[in-house]
Amino acid sequence: MIYESLTCIADELNEYFRVRLKIPEDKVVLSSLVNQDGTVAIPSENKIALTLVNIEKEPAANKGVLTRDAPSVSVNLQVMFAVYFSSNNYSEGLKFLSLIISFMQQKPVFTRANSPALHDSIEKISVEIETCGLDRLNNLWATLGAKYMPSVMYRVRMLTYDAEVSREYRPVIQGISTAGSI
Repeated sequence: MIYESLTCIADELNEYFRVRLKIPEDKVVLSSLVNQDGTVAIPSENKIALTLVNIEKEPAANKGVLTRDAPSVSVNLQVMFAVYFSSNNYSEGLKFLSLIISFMQQKPVFTRANSPALHDSIEKISVEIETCGLDRLNNLWATLGAKYMPSVMYRVRMLTYDAEVSREYRPVIQGISTAGSI
């Protein structure tokens, strides 16, 4: 569900940019900021990386609910939009950052009614901007192992995992081999 929700957000932002700015290519890419060797992981310059920064359990969800099955767990995602624009396009990157904030302000809730690409297993997600003080921001960029890029953080609420969802990802049995049996 994490991949599906972040892909939906990225796709909708790219469509927003295509319509608003009349640009043909995708600007938002689902990507980490750096590779394991420390190099930039974003596929090319003049892109916006949508990066998962943290996953946390939603403390208010499912309190006091008793079931025979394993209890469901609801999580929130902390995501970052980081603009990776060349130095001569710095101001262009800031424009895209402003458009992201504007888009998220206009559409704080994604449902299947207003976002047809939202995966069937997700009822809705909501997004809210998250404030980071300079100390926290410095620690975050150091933890990510990247040099600072203009960015904005959002909290994506709330994905609920339960036994039903977990069963969806079991591999399908393709056949049974009798070789080696008695």
